Amino acid sequence: MFDTVRNNSKIMMGLLFLLIIPSFVMFGIEGYSRFNDRGAAVARVDGQKITQAEWDEAHKREVDRIRAQMPNVDPKLLDSADARMATLDRLVNERVMAVAAQKQLLVTSDVRLARELQQNPSIAGLRGADGKLDMERYRQLVASQGMTPEMFENQVRADLSSRQVISPIQASVFATQPQTEAALQAYLQRREIQVQRYAAADFASKVKATDDELNAFYKAHTERFRSLESADVEYLVLDVNSLTSSIQLPEQDVKSYYEQNVQRLSGQEQRRASHVLITAAKDVPAAERKQARTKADELLAQLRKSPKSFAEVARKHSQDPGSAAKGGDLEFFGRGAMVKPFEDAVFAMKEGEISDVVESDFGFHIIQLTAIKAPKAPSFESMRPQLEADLRKQQAQRKFAELADSFTNGVYEQSDSLKPVADKLKLTVQQAKGVTRMPGSVPALAHPKLLQALFSDDAISKRRNTEAVEVAPNTLVSARINNYHAAAVRPFDDVKDDVKRQFVTDKSAELARAQGAAQLAAWKDQPAQAQVGAAVVVSRDQPQAQPQALLDAALRADPAKLPAVIGVDLGTQGYAVVRVNKIVPREALEPQKAEQTRQQFAQLWGQAEAQAYLAALKAQFKAEITTSASGSKTASPDGK
Repeated sequence: MFDTVRNNSKIMMGLLFLLIIPSFVMFGIEGYSRFNDRGAAVARVDGQKITQAEWDEAHKREVDRIRAQMPNVDPKLLDSADARMATLDRLVNERVMAVAAQKQLLVTSDVRLARELQQNPSIAGLRGADGKLDMERYRQLVASQGMTPEMFENQVRADLSSRQVISPIQASVFATQPQTEAALQAYLQRREIQVQRYAAADFASKVKATDDELNAFYKAHTERFRSLESADVEYLVLDVNSLTSSIQLPEQDVKSYYEQNVQRLSGQEQRRASHVLITAAKDVPAAERKQARTKADELLAQLRKSPKSFAEVARKHSQDPGSAAKGGDLEFFGRGAMVKPFEDAVFAMKEGEISDVVESDFGFHIIQLTAIKAPKAPSFESMRPQLEADLRKQQAQRKFAELADSFTNGVYEQSDSLKPVADKLKLTVQQAKGVTRMPGSVPALAHPKLLQALFSDDAISKRRNTEAVEVAPNTLVSARINNYHAAAVRPFDDVKDDVKRQFVTDKSAELARAQGAAQLAAWKDQPAQAQVGAAVVVSRDQPQAQPQALLDAALRADPAKLPAVIGVDLGTQGYAVVRVNKIVPREALEPQKAEQTRQQFAQLWGQAEAQAYLAALKAQFKAEITTSASGSKTASPDGK
């Protein structure tokens, strides 16, 4: 056989070429294309690209962070096009500052990095009673963010270096009180106005619409009556919640989990102690500190002879104002509530025991342990619902991780149907009708990336499955179009009621504008004669429920020509005639409030200076976003 292959090598190569190349053309190029899309540039900074994959990962981290802080936030807000573009903008800014830090040789020392890590509250919680960092839990913490400890520390170091680019600009700003007053007087200027409204709704009864007028209005505004493109869709969801309900828990597993976690479920041991404190701060002269120690030693000797006098000695000699009057009693407390030397001593004592002199940052303590409250372990039956829920969630997460690759590969490899994957993973194919590009009533189909894939040319023309999209943590969705409905102008008979409603709205607004403009013309030269409503004082921070367009117009009126009468078009709401009477001085602030205002203004000024500097850096490093919110490419300045 090998001789046959060797003697006919050219024929065999030709046969392999015929077999392999079509497969590559049909499947390989598309797979490469999908992979390449992940590496496509969505922005550039200093000639270096930011890829779609980096954008997606950054937005996922941002969404996870916000959800951790605000669990009840609407997912639609986090996955909106605006939210994604905000993430990309932040990513560009971070890259710009990183480049600036590198070019300006701004580095972060090991000491500065260590101090930052020590102050991190998430890391501080991983320290044991001896103050040492639990390295295993630390690795788990950073692994949950997809990083090793080295990667995490390098990221923190880079962030600290980047901060050095902007923070000096913000810190250098100082605003005087006169500057603050001048700026706020201009921005928060108060004006007395009187308003006469001509509401469009008041003119609706005067509008009579004939069929000819409605037809003409329909033809003149056909785009208003165009239906959105939509599709009837089937989709498949793989998520932890659906897997949780299918998990069966053996009784022995639940009992074992209880036994392994009973100490954690019981809570922590609490201890009650009393103490005598002789204060001596660390920075006092050595002679004073020695004198305090001598006094503490003398009191300890007295208490050793007469332990029952502890409360009396504390009332007479303790310098702790919070506990001395109570005989030194500190009530019950757990670990972490007291300074470490004090805590270590208390939790090493036996009930009724009096300690040696314990030194802390506050001075010298003599401690008596008065009671120990052991945690009470909850019964197995009382904890069963929580234990079962925890176990199901853990197993569901493991099962999700096992099935995620199978789901992702399955919807891609068998792209003409969702049924094979559904059958294999025991999932249900769901249906949705009238799905549009805008997030609608189906939460699983509300993710912008999924909608973009669903309405791509490939999905519409070839009816292929979308890729598996992570629409939420531990939630993958793939969808495909069954029926596609292109956008089209709806027939007049189908939208006649809508045409009439919009016709009446537009004509009512026209009548309101006409009457308002006529009245304005009559009052223009004689503002004092204008019959307007009651006077009200408005400003940008106190709009008094006035429409924004009206407020802007009133504040733009020339202060040198007051009183003045102006007209304001309120769109479909109608029209307003506004008489701007005068500028009303702002009330003087109390000294403390004035200082707070000055500090706030300085912060805002500093932020403005920092933004201006960042904009200059972006121009210097040719930072540009090359994609739109919808994912389409935008032309770069050089036309590429």
